Amino acid sequence: MANFNSRVSIIHTFLVCSLYFSDFGFLQGVTSFGINYGQLGNNLPPPEEVLELLSSLRLTKARIYDTNPQILSAFANSTVELIVTVENEALAQLMNPQQALQWVTTHIKPYFPATKITGIAVGNEIFTDGDKTLMSYLVPAMVSIHGALVQLGLDSHIQVSTPTSLAILAESYPPSAGSFKNEYYGTMSQVLQFLSSTKSPFWVNAYPYFAYNGDPTRISLDYALSNPNAGMIDPYTKLHYDNMLYAQVDAAIFAVARMGFNEIEVRVSETGWPSKGDASEVGATLENAAVYNRNLLRRQLKNEGTPLRPNMRLEVYVFALFNEDLKPGPTSERNYGLYQPDGTMCYNVGLSALSTPSTTSSTSTATVSFTSSSTKAATMEYQSLVYWMFVYLLTFQVFMRRLF
Repeated sequence: MANFNSRVSIIHTFLVCSLYFSDFGFLQGVTSFGINYGQLGNNLPPPEEVLELLSSLRLTKARIYDTNPQILSAFANSTVELIVTVENEALAQLMNPQQALQWVTTHIKPYFPATKITGIAVGNEIFTDGDKTLMSYLVPAMVSIHGALVQLGLDSHIQVSTPTSLAILAESYPPSAGSFKNEYYGTMSQVLQFLSSTKSPFWVNAYPYFAYNGDPTRISLDYALSNPNAGMIDPYTKLHYDNMLYAQVDAAIFAVARMGFNEIEVRVSETGWPSKGDASEVGATLENAAVYNRNLLRRQLKNEGTPLRPNMRLEVYVFALFNEDLKPGPTSERNYGLYQPDGTMCYNVGLSALSTPSTTSSTSTATVSFTSSSTKAATMEYQSLVYWMFVYLLTFQVFMRRLF
């Protein structure tokens, strides 16, 4: 009897593993990859069509830069988890606990839980905004918003944090030298204390592109793009880094730890590579953007962690879903998208074979059908699941007959 149970256990484990590594199980298992859905464009598709696109790509995490009610309504009863944002200009008002309660009651509560709001980003890159008064508003606003969530019973579902730029680091190389600039110490200490007490992550916007563009003669392009390369070894930790993104994240982890908060998880709220830039923007090309994001996706499919925290998968939100024609600044700012607003793929990173024609070109374009892609994805997922269930049952039945 023991031998029989052992055999049944072995065949069961084998078949479950087969199901997991099938198309259905494998793609559904990637839970650490999200995308930033910006809206600074005058030609973007409506939120309902954006949701269909995300569904066709099997993406279940997205971040928006406001609390757009059309998006929150459209994403109701979907599988997509949303991080919403308090705009920088609203921080002064939301320091007041009553105003914060009113904000959460108006902008969050009516949509939750139908819309899976999992995080509130309080401002964006406040430390490097250049407004020291704004920086003084940050922690009081975070505390007030979290207090409102507690009052409404939502704090166990929705985390509060603030995305920061890597420019807050005084040192980032080697990663073990990571530390914050002195002028940010006071406020950063308060932010980290808040994150620690609420068990929320530290969000960082990490762009290897900016480092490469700033010093292309000394920084290896392959290292910045996560292509095969010799990499570097941190002389103090002896950890090997074969890509700049992981080195940047570990530098942030070391900086946080130096403040006495080693337990805080660091996540990447933004990373990406522009597909087009001005003449002075070195490396901003379609090919480099495709390679960077394809390599990023490949690592995410493996649920990798950084060298410092190899057993903690790194959560990453790529920037961005669409090219946004109304963004100010250099040409690169309007060309971070994986897609054009009309659904045309800027380049193929391999997010989903369901949404693109067959192609082997890294810079080719393809069109997503907003009206049918999510239906096709759901249908194929269902067919895949049914197929593997049939294989499971048939194999198990044959096995049982041989036993008896």
